[in-house]
Amino acid sequence: MLKRLAQRLVKPLAATGLAAALSLTALLPAQALSEREEKTLKDLNVYFNSVKTMHGDFIQFGPDGSQSDGKFYMARPGKVRFYYNKPSVLDIVADGKSVSVRDRKLNTQDIWPLGQTPLRFLLSDSIDLRKDTNVTNVLVEEDLITVTIFDKTKFNSGTLTLIFDAKDYALKQWTVTDQQGYDTSVAVYNVVSNGPTNPDLFKIDYLANARQDRN
Repeated sequence: MLKRLAQRLVKPLAATGLAAALSLTALLPAQALSEREEKTLKDLNVYFNSVKTMHGDFIQFGPDGSQSDGKFYMARPGKVRFYYNKPSVLDIVADGKSVSVRDRKLNTQDIWPLGQTPLRFLLSDSIDLRKDTNVTNVLVEEDLITVTIFDKTKFNSGTLTLIFDAKDYALKQWTVTDQQGYDTSVAVYNVVSNGPTNPDLFKIDYLANARQDRN
């Protein structure tokens, strides 16, 4: 049932044309927020900053409509792991300074600075959505809250759309939309917050890249 809910959340964001609309929103200046929207962001900050660890299941839709799922583990600040179920061969790890994307089948690995990826917003030790990000839109509905952030780095620009539960402010989904309007959406479910975590989950094998370059 929870997995079906995650699919219900994530599929509309993969619809044709919506990614382009989000990209257009990112080009516009941030709009003045209403008093209700400002309070909503403050409440989200309080909840989000109270969660230091999370683990659960995720389902992901890629820009081409492909679907994958798996387990995720998060420990703020800076650490996350996404372990994809077969047939996917990906393994994504952030260790606090870098993000590794490993192909388990080809035994290859690419590494990027964490600070140049949208994950930095989700993994920050303490975040103020109003002051630390460029919020371009806040949509408060009966069951969901949607926050759209314009994200610009030296590597890429686009939007990060965060979806929270309107009742308890739990993070339900995020969507990254690139400059070309292609979006990747991840919905999380069966989430356990502030539980124990294993530091070994967040280790990156940097020597693997050296071995890879020699081959």
